[in-house]
Amino acid sequence: MGALKTGGKYDTSGLIEDQFEPGSGKRVLRNLLGLKRKRDVDEIEAREQVRALGEFLTTYDQDYQFTSADICEMHKVWLGGIYEWAGKYRQVNISKGGFFFAAAKQIPQLMELFARENLQVFTPCNFTSDEKVVEALAVIHTELVLIHPFREGNGRLARMLAILMGLQAGLPPLDFSMIKGNRKQAYFAAVQAGMDMDYEPMKEIFRSVVRQTSAKAREL
Repeated sequence: MGALKTGGKYDTSGLIEDQFEPGSGKRVLRNLLGLKRKRDVDEIEAREQVRALGEFLTTYDQDYQFTSADICEMHKVWLGGIYEWAGKYRQVNISKGGFFFAAAKQIPQLMELFARENLQVFTPCNFTSDEKVVEALAVIHTELVLIHPFREGNGRLARMLAILMGLQAGLPPLDFSMIKGNRKQAYFAAVQAGMDMDYEPMKEIFRSVVRQTSAKAREL
């Protein structure tokens, strides 16, 4: 996420987590590797995401019930070698396109509520009904993205969690490549609908993701 600036992608409150790497032109957050080019940061985050997901596959089995502590640990395992604040709840308020995610000071309480009312209900995601699996994926994904507990990487972490939940349900690793172009707008609208606990838009997105994933798996 970017820092507070006119026309920026995200608005934040400018606290320590918003420090930029010197010489990066305010395009790269301060990082442990001293990387200054966004391309380099994007590449290493993507590479570390693949590594972390592989590790998660051996850590969380089909019967595992996720907790808020697991969400923090997953974030740290993924980004801990890049950012000092990895695995720690953000201390800044952030928004996108005028839509504000949960206030930073509310995150610890919201994550515990998320664990009790969502993670404990929908994980392990080994439901026999396809529609129940879609519901589980949609609710967990929407609520986690709405809270946006970390300074960076929330959407990608939510997708990794969805992949793990899908595997618990016996699905192939979910393929999110369809969420691009106009579908990105539909996706963000689905997240916003979750503010009113309307999960139907996100359910429809996950139905499409599951269909595409299953179709590709059959082609192999």
